[in-house]
Amino acid sequence: MHVGVAYADKFKQTWLKLDVPDGSSARDAIQRSGLLAQFPEIDLARNQVGIFGRVVTLDTPLADGNRVEIYRPIIADPETVERRDRE
Repeated sequence: MHVGVAYADKFKQTWLKLDVPDGSSARDAIQRSGLLAQFPEIDLARNQVGIFGRVVTLDTPLADGNRVEIYRPIIADPETVERRDRE
């Protein structure tokens, strides 16, 4: 089946399309994508993952056409950042 895997650091966005066997999980797709080697800062024990913007576990089975997204941790409180911009 055909799936995509997406990750963005603060400098670059990467979206790879790949084929995975039927029954593959989000973890399987991420490992096959090569993004873990390309972006060593990704820690699947810490980074959340999602499918089309919905947070899922790494063991979630994929369907044809899914886009697996690896999310970076939030490092700033959005409400605080908004307040700083107004001052």
